[in-house]
Amino acid sequence: QVQVVESGGGLVQTGGSLRLSCSASGRTFSTYTMGWFRQAPGREREFVALIGRTATSVYYADSVKGRFTISRDNAKNTVYLQMNSLKPEDTATYYCAAAPRGASANRNDYDYWGQGTQVTVSS
Repeated sequence: QVQVVESGGGLVQTGGSLRLSCSASGRTFSTYTMGWFRQAPGREREFVALIGRTATSVYYADSVKGRFTISRDNAKNTVYLQMNSLKPEDTATYYCAAAPRGASANRNDYDYWGQGTQVTVSS
């Protein structure tokens, strides 16, 4: 069992930045693909970014490409999402997820989820 906990959300103005963190328990963190998803009210949960086990593989949704950066520190069992040039449409609850195998942008690939952290971007 892997426990995933997100932090770092908050309220920011348009054009601002936030860095989300996600810590995961377990000695096998380095073997997990880690992903970030988000869900706005009334909308389905959507993929944001993922990072492979060794951080050489990263993949972003088109909507965040060039603005968001995903990274990981396996020594700290932590994955990060640096969000720059934030827009009101980025407002959502952001979820971190762990997949014990290779994973894609499909949320069904992920076995473990955090409770989410709220990001609100004011216009």
